[in-house]
Amino acid sequence: MSARPFLKISAPLNALVAALGLITVAALTTRDLDPTTKLSLELLLAGVWAVYVLQLVDTVIRRRDKNDRGRTPALVIDLLAVVVPVIGFLIAGSRDQSLYCGIWLLKPLRHFTFFRLLGRVVARAAPNLVGVTSVFGIVLFGASLFAYLIERDIQPDKFGSIPQAMWWAVVTLSTTGYGDEIPMTFAGRVLAGLVMMSGIGIFALWAGILATGFFEEVRRQDFVRNWQLVAAVPLFQKLGSAAFVEIVRALRPRVVPAGTIICRKGEAGDQMFFIVEGRVSIQTPSPTPVELGPGSFFGEMALITGEPRSATVSAVTEVSLLSLYSEDFQMLSSSNPEIADVIRKTAEARSGRAPGE
Repeated sequence: MSARPFLKISAPLNALVAALGLITVAALTTRDLDPTTKLSLELLLAGVWAVYVLQLVDTVIRRRDKNDRGRTPALVIDLLAVVVPVIGFLIAGSRDQSLYCGIWLLKPLRHFTFFRLLGRVVARAAPNLVGVTSVFGIVLFGASLFAYLIERDIQPDKFGSIPQAMWWAVVTLSTTGYGDEIPMTFAGRVLAGLVMMSGIGIFALWAGILATGFFEEVRRQDFVRNWQLVAAVPLFQKLGSAAFVEIVRALRPRVVPAGTIICRKGEAGDQMFFIVEGRVSIQTPSPTPVELGPGSFFGEMALITGEPRSATVSAVTEVSLLSLYSEDFQMLSSSNPEIADVIRKTAEARSGRAPGE
């Protein structure tokens, strides 16, 4: 187990190793390579394969130690990256052995959360996607059938059967238009125009469904993350569910690196801040700055009085903040007067110490 840290491969390094391996595979397909260059490239492929063996060992150890079933996709990819090149070496001819290393195209995917997001989007949008796909299939077969009936006698070599006509229908539906099969009759060209317009509509529906699914999924993730952040602020923990949802939608999360100035003295203020994690320093007239930690808030005076900020606030550590804009503060004041009252009383108490923070 002491050697395990040497088995870990970061996501950027994993992508770099995969790119190196795939470039080597491409180079080995070049004709008339001299033996020395070919041997060097093959040794480089063997080195990449050895790295992936180490990564497979690390994945197996982590899965066994943590009993983490969520690592199954990574384990499958790592296993294929090791086993498939070995199979190619054993069964393929010398010319095609390196091509089996093309399985390394999958390696960068093991670190991408995008594909899990895509899977959730497709799963939720499946009924609509299946419906549009069914329309695509109906239009495809119908176009092939009519193209066959219209063009079979004029171009029997290209439209002599429905399967042959399907190639034309696919190319036309996708509006690719290779030009290898073209209707010669007027009716065939009218059909082609209708099929093209149908294809544009079908692909637009697919794109629209997926775009809407991505938007809703990202918004759902943002809402859950904001919910967790808002729940960490003591001021909001006693709210009812309806008011809590309202606050979650109003607050905007923000992460500020250590040393960053969050707001400056004298500038106009259009938002206040709640601290979820980290600490901030408020430069007051007194020699010693005031520090605030998780659960505190600042910047409220600018929203209550409308005056410029009278103190500079900077991040002592990396700070996770929730910002509340002035228009949302007005909404909060009307719907949750108890919270607005706490904020106002805190502002009044601070005004003698550090006005307009």
